Amino acid sequence: MVDDIVRSLGFLCLGSRFRRIGERLQADTQQIMEELGVSLQSAQYPFLAAIDCAGPLTIGELAQAVGITQPGATRTISQLLELGYVDMRASAEDQRRRLISLTSKGQELVDYSKRAVWPRIEQAVRELCGDLSAPILQQLAAIEDGLAEAPLKRRGDLAREQQ
Repeated sequence: MVDDIVRSLGFLCLGSRFRRIGERLQADTQQIMEELGVSLQSAQYPFLAAIDCAGPLTIGELAQAVGITQPGATRTISQLLELGYVDMRASAEDQRRRLISLTSKGQELVDYSKRAVWPRIEQAVRELCGDLSAPILQQLAAIEDGLAEAPLKRRGDLAREQQ
């Protein structure tokens, strides 16, 4: 068996390790979403949540709210427009500003997600992280080991807990 070089190099590869954990969490989240009937990419969810929380936003504001580049936000919003989850209109105050808002289809998805999807994902990640209180590299190892042991899909089953 080959050693995990990214893990063994500690702080030197911290960015790679965060990316690896992030990719695994998104892949596991995608599985939960599909299981619950949501045909959306997990990386698109934060955009819908931002609009739901803050109301209509420009692409620049969405990029800032989600913490990605403006070109990345533009690509994601284009996809959400195509899927019919968001709408883009000129601002009433300034016709040059284009505001992105949820369509009724988008609001229905967000409402369903608040009830069924987001609590399940949040509980699964909360279960995965448990009582992490060690130094960061040990916490990352615990998260990676926990994901290897049981992906998010096998965690945080709220229905199971309520029985």
